[in-house]
Amino acid sequence: MDITQLILDDHAEQRRLFAILEQIDPTDTDALGAVWSRLSAFLDVHAEAEERFFYPDLLKLGEGANDAEDGTVEGETGDAIEDHNALRDAVRAVDNYPVGTGAWIEAVGKVNVVNSRHMGEEERQGLTDFRRHAPVARRHALAVSFAAFEAAHITGVKPVNKVPEAYIEANG
Repeated sequence: MDITQLILDDHAEQRRLFAILEQIDPTDTDALGAVWSRLSAFLDVHAEAEERFFYPDLLKLGEGANDAEDGTVEGETGDAIEDHNALRDAVRAVDNYPVGTGAWIEAVGKVNVVNSRHMGEEERQGLTDFRRHAPVARRHALAVSFAAFEAAHITGVKPVNKVPEAYIEANG
């Protein structure tokens, strides 16, 4: 088991859930609401799990990969924390609209855009960086903690934005 693979698996599930939402008739608000409830909780739990188990070790072991912000591990991590904040904000914005309305569908689409951009960057940067520099045994140990956290919080976590600079200082 490898935390980088668990994160990739979560990304695939997020993409799948967005695709499911796109295929549900907008008048089927019960189905839309149920799938959105699952997806929004999953997005919050996934971000929190990464911030607890992945990014602290990335800050200690990484060097910055590919198109990382300013070419450093601090840059790629700070950008990821900013992305998570933007994602949390976008997820909360969906609650401002009745399920199935045009405004709700547009808000969910904005979440998808924010999340997709973040996943692409993370897959090119942080995950690549971690696979290059973290020992397999450490990746396994983190995967166990990551999986256990997600399982224990299947219904969600309280979304809390973080200050990227303070996060990096506390975890670096």
